Amino acid sequence: QVQLVESGGGLVQAGSSLRLSCARSGSIFTILSMGWYRQAPGKQRELVATITNGGTTNYADSVKGRFTISRDDAKKTVYLQMDSLKPEDTAVYNCRVSDIDFFGNKRDYWGQGTQVTVSS
Repeated sequence: QVQLVESGGGLVQAGSSLRLSCARSGSIFTILSMGWYRQAPGKQRELVATITNGGTTNYADSVKGRFTISRDDAKKTVYLQMDSLKPEDTAVYNCRVSDIDFFGNKRDYWGQGTQVTVSS
């Protein structure tokens, strides 16, 4: 059973930095990609950043130049470094890991989320 546990959220002032971590446990066959998503109150969940197994990254326009996604395969952890935080970054942040199983079926795993609140 794959589990993802996020940490690193909190309450910070605008302009501050936070680093989110998503630690993975359990067996993964072949990772396709890992990513961070967020959902603010009253809004739909949106993609923040993704990183493929090959290391290609993708960012939402709203966070480009401020957020950086990275991973440590030895620690089975994906990170989201968030700099120059803005009040509009306030949301619950979830990590996701997508893999394919032995039969080629794509699977998605989600963490429980960590709250990020940025005050002005």
